[in-house]
Amino acid sequence: MARVTLESVARHASVSMQTVSNVINAPHRVRPETLARVQAAIKELNYRPNQASRTLRTRRSHLIGARIEPPRDGVNGAVLAHFLQSLTARTQEAGYRIVVFTATDDDHECSLYEQLLDDHDLDAFVLHATHAGDRRTEWLTERRVPFVTFGRPWGAESMDPEPHGWVDVDGAQGTLAATRHLIESGHQRIAFLGWPEGLEVGDDRRSGWSALMAVSGLDTPDGYDAGVPDGLDTGRKAAAAMLDLPRPPTAIVCASDSLALGAWTEITARGLRPGTDVAVVGFDDSPTAGVVGLSSVAQPYDEAAAACLRMLQELLATPKPPAIPPTPVLLPPRLVVRASG
Repeated sequence: MARVTLESVARHASVSMQTVSNVINAPHRVRPETLARVQAAIKELNYRPNQASRTLRTRRSHLIGARIEPPRDGVNGAVLAHFLQSLTARTQEAGYRIVVFTATDDDHECSLYEQLLDDHDLDAFVLHATHAGDRRTEWLTERRVPFVTFGRPWGAESMDPEPHGWVDVDGAQGTLAATRHLIESGHQRIAFLGWPEGLEVGDDRRSGWSALMAVSGLDTPDGYDAGVPDGLDTGRKAAAAMLDLPRPPTAIVCASDSLALGAWTEITARGLRPGTDVAVVGFDDSPTAGVVGLSSVAQPYDEAAAACLRMLQELLATPKPPAIPPTPVLLPPRLVVRASG
């Protein structure tokens, strides 16, 4: 059987060879209807670009670096794994490969960037777990290395334009939706179990709960807003303190599924029924949440991965970083209601 070529795909889709090349290397330049037609032709003909030729022609390795996290409590690791799985699938379809690595902190990660760029000539990086004063984004920007972040540039909201391309999920909107659902279900004593103040993602998620409680005129007495390190044990202890209050909450909104599952454990240990006696809602919609029936806020990881890839392709389509970074994307989460409330 004759090898399928770029010319074969172009002829089959009734477009130019340049259009097919754009579909593969810079799809944002192609009109949606043309993009769909060429992608269908590529799939039908089972066309596979010659990677060696592409590397020589574009001076790109088509390798993208991303850090993976070690497993912690069986919940958080699975959450990030979902995003990385979606990112890997999306980039693979676009002709790229993900190179994964681990790091202990920002400085360690930056040293690995240098090693990966020297050893493998990576094209770009996808970062996550962004925070104020993020050393990694500064390092990559100074060296003009293309990158996007899954997470906002916390502490840089006042910058105009945005310091770099980013994709994030609206955490405040997620906890607001969870709180609204609980209010509509008849709850008035709704507590928040989150992380210590100063952790930007946690503060964002707390703000959705606190804003709606204030607007709704509902009290948040002492003990209704707890901030503890993420984990099952810390979640259980914090929930125990809440349930021991003179007027304990009838519902608890949590900043993570780990904390929510800890609260779930304490509720059931007291002979109470989650969702009937005390409602509890988590955040991240981990696989464990689905198994036990925990209501949770789901993050659109596949959409986030697709948006990150589009930004990277836009950055890599130009020989030098653009003066204005790609437009940031803030995605809405989705509340998944189960037995727990």
